[in-house]
Amino acid sequence: MHCSHALPRLNFSRISGMAGQKRRFGPEHQIPGCRMCSGCEMISQKARYALRALTALAQSKPGASMMISEIAVQQRIPKKFLEQILLDMKRAGVVTSRRGKLGGYLLLKPADAITFGEILRLIDGPIAPLPCLSVTAYRKCEDCDGEQLCEIRHVFARVADATRDVLFNTTIADALGDTARSRKLLSA
Repeated sequence: MHCSHALPRLNFSRISGMAGQKRRFGPEHQIPGCRMCSGCEMISQKARYALRALTALAQSKPGASMMISEIAVQQRIPKKFLEQILLDMKRAGVVTSRRGKLGGYLLLKPADAITFGEILRLIDGPIAPLPCLSVTAYRKCEDCDGEQLCEIRHVFARVADATRDVLFNTTIADALGDTARSRKLLSA
């Protein structure tokens, strides 16, 4: 897949107030390996941290909580960033917290009821390659003459459907099981 950033760069020195500013691109431009946007990625670092935090919580003993500092060290996540992520997930009813000596965070829902799609949508927003394909934030594409005749939309509708199918049918528990199976195969 080729990144659209290979197109000629804008001369920011000609645009009032933009001289010397670093070019920033939104998620719709993020292509792995793109050098122009400093590590474009398909999901945000925040979403990856959220998923890693959830896998850590899922691996803890049933009913046991984990301190933020414990998760941060184990998963190599900046503590302040993790605090915000866990608060977002607490507000959404994915995790809960306990105060006191045995306090910390724990899963509010079982790991087999938390999907990757749910967490990605919570953290990163809509899961769609085009705004006209978003389930939660539909918006007509600005340059589109009609969705029914749009060739691009038809192709990316299949991509979006397949992506949602995988993300909303893969749970934190599934991911842990996949990792355990991979480790077992590697050790054999």
